[in-house]
Amino acid sequence: MALFKKQENAEPIDLGAIDRESKYKHFPKGRALAIEIILTCWALFQLYASISNKVPLQILRYTHLGCAVSMAYILYPPTKRWDRNKMPWFDYVLAAAFLTVAAYFIINYKPLQYRAGAYTMADTAMAGLGIFLVLLACWRVVGPPIVIIASAFLVYGLVGKYLSGFLLHRGFSLKRIITHLFITTEGVIGNPLGVCSTYIFLFILFGAFLEKTGVGGFFIDLANSLAGWAAGGPAKVAVLSSALQGTVSGSSVSNTVSTGSFTIPMMKSLGYEPEFAGAVEAAASTGGQIMPPVMGSAAFLIAETCNVPYRQLMVIAVIPALLYFTGIWISVHLEAKRLGLRGMLRSELPKLWPLIRDKGHLLLPLIAIIVLMLKGYTITRSALIGCLVCIVVPFLRKGTRIEFLDIFTALPQAARSVVSVATACSTAGIIIGMVTLTGLGQRIGSGIFDLVGNSVFLALVCAMLTSLILGMGVSTTSNYLITSTIAAPILIKAGVPMLAAHMFCFYFGIVADITPPVALAAYAGSAIAGGNAFKTGINATKLAIAAFLIPYMFALNPQMIMIGGTFLDALPMIVTAIFGLIGIGSGFIGYLNGPLTMPLRILAFAGGLCMVIPGTVTDIVGAAIVLGVYLLTHLKKKKKAA
Repeated sequence: MALFKKQENAEPIDLGAIDRESKYKHFPKGRALAIEIILTCWALFQLYASISNKVPLQILRYTHLGCAVSMAYILYPPTKRWDRNKMPWFDYVLAAAFLTVAAYFIINYKPLQYRAGAYTMADTAMAGLGIFLVLLACWRVVGPPIVIIASAFLVYGLVGKYLSGFLLHRGFSLKRIITHLFITTEGVIGNPLGVCSTYIFLFILFGAFLEKTGVGGFFIDLANSLAGWAAGGPAKVAVLSSALQGTVSGSSVSNTVSTGSFTIPMMKSLGYEPEFAGAVEAAASTGGQIMPPVMGSAAFLIAETCNVPYRQLMVIAVIPALLYFTGIWISVHLEAKRLGLRGMLRSELPKLWPLIRDKGHLLLPLIAIIVLMLKGYTITRSALIGCLVCIVVPFLRKGTRIEFLDIFTALPQAARSVVSVATACSTAGIIIGMVTLTGLGQRIGSGIFDLVGNSVFLALVCAMLTSLILGMGVSTTSNYLITSTIAAPILIKAGVPMLAAHMFCFYFGIVADITPPVALAAYAGSAIAGGNAFKTGINATKLAIAAFLIPYMFALNPQMIMIGGTFLDALPMIVTAIFGLIGIGSGFIGYLNGPLTMPLRILAFAGGLCMVIPGTVTDIVGAAIVLGVYLLTHLKKKKKAA
């Protein structure tokens, strides 16, 4: 077990150097304690609101927004290069200013309802200040792209009456825009922030509680015991542990860092190149956002937007998630075979049954939350019960016991984690509010639909490109909110079912985390592996090729994710898709039961693609091509051996 000890002592990775959302300031002990207390109080308020269900909608959202934006100024430095050990005086002023704005709207929320449409000068001034401070906080926490887009929509609301063509609208005054965006529930405190202040916060808290139980280490040990001995074992451990970790965490970068600190050094020690080792972990960790039951924060927004129970979304997401990880597993296996990489010695690995006996109970919160949601419990109640189970499970066995008060440090941790999501949701609310106010979304959708005609495939390509471009440095939540506002209506108009259209936008928003030039998860993997960041991103994109294909599969044939069909209807498509991924993977890696020449690689890739495309004829043609490539390499292998 010396290998594990060496990894545990490795130099920690600075998330702030990779992911803007993790770049917190450093505080002296007394100030840090005060901030922890404030974050804990915020988390307790959120729990009270969820349990009692007595807090009015506007008060809950303004309170949530007030805490999130003020904490953004306190926790995050003004610029990327700012010394994180320094706390500028103006950050206190900005935080206090937004708390004043939030308090104004909380105190006056009923009078504001009575004077809707006849707002006072004070209402307008406070709303304008609120919008400015939200945008400034989002720039600091999430990054410039989404703020620039939101600002462009604000300007469009003012100048649209001077434009022509589909951009022309009747025009709106500055007062109308400001009050619409900050006072009504159509903008900043709209649906995205509402979901963040309820479901997303509770599931982030559930994940934080679960992390305190030590389940992350259990996932890594479990993955090692199941796959560490196989060919290229550490890489398969990375895939399996990231899939398991993804069931409770929806962050690509944090997944990469937490599991990668163990798996990447193991992969390198057995002969994997740094760029490939980092790519495996990045690609696998990114898939955590589509792995039920928790998935990424945007999954809750999909359920709310499409008006479907979250349990239904959870069931639908299982098939694409498993295909995603299967595709990465296949590529990893083929690469290991090509390089002749062995697994780890069984003596170095944890024993499966003793591990399950001693720590298997740590999975009880995850099992509980899945069972509760499938039984029809609300998301809120399922998450609350899951949190309670998390508090109990570490004490069921002596080997997993922790200090009782330690588990409650999950409260400030969850509050800190939700700051970035809340600022992104509130800024995206500005974009959504302007799209609905001006009617731009419908006109853009009609224009693009006229351009692509009746071609569903071209509409899907347009939506994919939009998601990938917007994903350059934008969080998945922000990406989904923007693309679902603009691109999803186009897909729905082209004939794609609403849920499949939103899932399509969601998936490509996730893939942006590993797609160069801005591939945050790949950069995190390369930082741990010590490899070239761009090459790591390219390798991660190759490994995650399934993520680029699966959305097209279920958008063109929704029965694959049981929309308008059953699991038995989806099963043939799943089987052919797996064999198709083998062909595609072998084409990319250059190995299928033996090394492949370039013509055979092209054939294998083409055959795999045929099996991925829905249709009996394409499945037969693809299977014949891949089987032919396999037999040719087999004959070559036998001839060489003879």
